[in-house]
Amino acid sequence: MVDVAAKPSTHRVAVASGRIDMLPTTLALIEAGNAKKGDVLGIARIAGIQAAKKTSDLIPLCHPLALTRIAIDFETAQARANEPATVICTSRVETVGPTGVEMEALTALQVALLTIYDMCKAVDRGMTINDCKLLEKHGGKSGSFVNTL
Repeated sequence: MVDVAAKPSTHRVAVASGRIDMLPTTLALIEAGNAKKGDVLGIARIAGIQAAKKTSDLIPLCHPLALTRIAIDFETAQARANEPATVICTSRVETVGPTGVEMEALTALQVALLTIYDMCKAVDRGMTINDCKLLEKHGGKSGSFVNTL
């Protein structure tokens, strides 16, 4: 692990985003709350929050952090011509500490999207997870980063 003992504690924020593409009928099931396994987005939100808290258990050499905020938000988009239906997920993780929370935001995002896949795979095995990336980070010596890609 990198030694962060001498680094000052600052307010750290990371935001990540990605999406899961699916059939329009799958999105309709999610939005109607009719998936066999239950409230897909509610359970995916809890899974993402749990994942952020467990990141250091999953990623070798990742510091365990006392997180002060974890938010998982979803936005749905109906299918348009030649495009699938989509659930967009955004994770925002915050802490006050000597190291950033980028890995926690990315882990929360991925696990939330994987949970949607798991809960809907019986009706749509063709779902794809796409465009997962760090959107921004703030705090620490390096200051702010905003992804322009």
